[in-house]
Amino acid sequence: MDPGLPTAGALATTRAQSLCYHCGLPQRGGGHFSIEIDGVERALCCAGCQAVAQIIVDHGLTSYYHHRSALPAREDAVPPAVRGLGAYDVPAVERALTRDAGNHVRTAALMLSGITCAACVWLIEQRIARLPGVLGIDINYATHRAQVRWDTRRTRLAAILEAIAALGYRADPYDRARSEHARASERDGALARLFVAGFGMMQVMMYLVPMYLTNGEMTADIEQLMRIASLMLTAPVVLYSATPFFAGAWRDLRARHLGMDVPVALGIGAAFAASVAATLGGGGPVYYDSVAMFVFLLLAARYLEMTARSRAAMTQEQLAQQAPAVAERFAAWPGSDLAEVVATATLRSGDHLRVRPGALIPADGVLVEGASEVDERLLTGESRPQPKRAGDALTGGSLNVGNPLVMRVARVGADTVLAGILRLLDRAAGERPRIARAADEVAQRFVLALLVIAAAVAAVWYQVDAARALWVTVAVLVVSCPCALSLATPAALAAASGTLHAHGVLITRGNALESLARATHFVFDKTGTLTTGIMRLVGVIPLGSGTREECLALAAALESGSGHPIARALAEATPVSARYRCRELSSSAGSGVEAVIDARRVRLGAPQFVAALHGQPLPRELAYVADDVTAVALGDERGWIALFTLDDPVRPQARRVIRELVRMGKQVHLVSGDRPQIALHVAQSLGIAAARGGATPRDKLDYVQDLQHDGAVVAMVGDGINDAAGLAAAQVSIAMGTGTDIACSASDVILLSGRLDALPTAVRTAHRTLRVIRQNLAWAFAYNVVAVPLAACGYVTPLIAGAGMAASSLLVVANALRLLRHAPVRAGATPAVPAIDSR
Repeated sequence: MDPGLPTAGALATTRAQSLCYHCGLPQRGGGHFSIEIDGVERALCCAGCQAVAQIIVDHGLTSYYHHRSALPAREDAVPPAVRGLGAYDVPAVERALTRDAGNHVRTAALMLSGITCAACVWLIEQRIARLPGVLGIDINYATHRAQVRWDTRRTRLAAILEAIAALGYRADPYDRARSEHARASERDGALARLFVAGFGMMQVMMYLVPMYLTNGEMTADIEQLMRIASLMLTAPVVLYSATPFFAGAWRDLRARHLGMDVPVALGIGAAFAASVAATLGGGGPVYYDSVAMFVFLLLAARYLEMTARSRAAMTQEQLAQQAPAVAERFAAWPGSDLAEVVATATLRSGDHLRVRPGALIPADGVLVEGASEVDERLLTGESRPQPKRAGDALTGGSLNVGNPLVMRVARVGADTVLAGILRLLDRAAGERPRIARAADEVAQRFVLALLVIAAAVAAVWYQVDAARALWVTVAVLVVSCPCALSLATPAALAAASGTLHAHGVLITRGNALESLARATHFVFDKTGTLTTGIMRLVGVIPLGSGTREECLALAAALESGSGHPIARALAEATPVSARYRCRELSSSAGSGVEAVIDARRVRLGAPQFVAALHGQPLPRELAYVADDVTAVALGDERGWIALFTLDDPVRPQARRVIRELVRMGKQVHLVSGDRPQIALHVAQSLGIAAARGGATPRDKLDYVQDLQHDGAVVAMVGDGINDAAGLAAAQVSIAMGTGTDIACSASDVILLSGRLDALPTAVRTAHRTLRVIRQNLAWAFAYNVVAVPLAACGYVTPLIAGAGMAASSLLVVANALRLLRHAPVRAGATPAVPAIDSR
């Protein structure tokens, strides 16, 4: 280890030390930044080093400072924003802050600082996506969070963070506490700038109104005094309150990108510079009142937009806050009931925890002791607390509302259901539908066109009336509202996603709402989708010499480890003492399972699948099985062993759901792997005209593709492994919350509550969302088409232009927030939360 490094044994331990403890560079500003490491306060040089060091401390990785052999940064020329980022490449730090997605791919959740509008999101995504090794980046404009994926063989996390910093923004691995602190700091800073702008605007008006009222009769020395006073009051507004506009414009120009802040900064700067020149030169008009009021109105609009954005993303923020910071962990359960309070981040699979009444469940796990009710409304949208008994699954983030519980931890941190839901929400918000991408592209071109128009207007007015040329040009620059074009879609999508999550519907893809609104055909699976998926064993028909109990034991052994409803029904009907052990267990999706038991190969599943093993004709007993009952066959190489008949009742709300979809003009189809007679029986009972049974996973895929070939926009609803191919092929895929992991992972929409009647709600909300987006875009285009020509002709003053621009942005956001008015209609049901893996 280099003895010159600032480690615990080589540096002073007070804030007065001259070098940064993290990066080794000289302190700036008298060592204002510091952090406590191993009980000693260490001085740092900047906020960047402080943020990185805080993450290292929070994740228990302070040993990094004792064992490092090189500094993260060495040159004084390194900008403060990127100092110390090399620490993220330390393997222990990287593992703590990122997730392994397999195949040398890692993912990380980042929180971004410096984003002022949707154009910032576009710029970051475009530049970072082009970096070698970056596989994708999705930014949630509502929460300023990003999900980034990269190939560890080609790039590293620090390089991605440095590239973002080079654009003028700051990115750090997401941490809830620091994110809340950053959001509070952003809000406080916005309020401070708004206060200065408002105070300056009112005072400038007090000085300039007398000048307007006297109509030139004021003496020259008094008028000059008023101008100087107005200059002194407007200067803080421009130099402090308007800083975000100038910083954003400079950041865009450095990146060779024309963003929304460029025309705003030009308008403010030109008007203020001309007013200063007129004041110091002793003649000419001044625009201090217009400058101050424009800055105030625009800041007010951005503050209200920020508030509305936070409100639209409130559901996601509430979810993020559901993970408790601490937990009560037993030291030696069940030998001792002594528990200690530990950080949730230190929990491991297998730990036993105490969950008191009124406490949030810290992680996913299994209830070991006790019985209670658990409130899962933020996870599933289900308002009624759900009863839990020993052996039931518990979901991290849900609320224990009854008795004390003892639970065993199964999944922690990024592997929990709550973390998976948050990742899917981030992914959905980061992906923009086609209509949004088109609006962003138009907004980029619009800024360039606006600058060209402003230059032409200035040239023309300089020839026509030089005295009015400046303020007409400023009016053109500030009256336009490209922000409304980019805000039209993100605001609506954020509001709609929040509303749907309150109904127990999780949107996992950005284009899902657009595709759902345009869907013409809905293809349903049967088992677990239109039916409850809770199958009940009706009868056992032995076909060989084995007894009923022996047949059940063989079937239960074959289905061991499967989450299929048939497997659960057979397992529940079989005594534990009668179970067999099987080898070489394999599954054929949509057909059945096969294994070797007691030196014989046995199959369980569709009768045709079992018959292929021994070659005998189908048993005569199949002809006597009722149409509404599922038949499962068991056999080995020698012949048939048994038939099992099972019943799966139709969901109570299924008829109403189908009826509502048909009323909306949708065509409904049923495609099932079950027997054709059962599929037809269920379809007729629900009023579905098109039905097909005996479908393999390939058949379901072909069915969806045939509809698409005929011009249909297909939405598929399923819950099993044999639905995954069809779900992936459909324009919009919908999985039941009770479905298997692979079905949920392949889906654009997840019905978290497991209630089918949330589907019509999702479709109606999708229609409303698309309608609101179109209204917002229509307004944005109409406003700019009317406002820019009026300003160019001299009919709009800079003051009115500023008010118009602010009002246009607010109108777009307010229209989007109408989607939040539709309160969820809840009904009592037992929800089931899937183990979501969004990787």
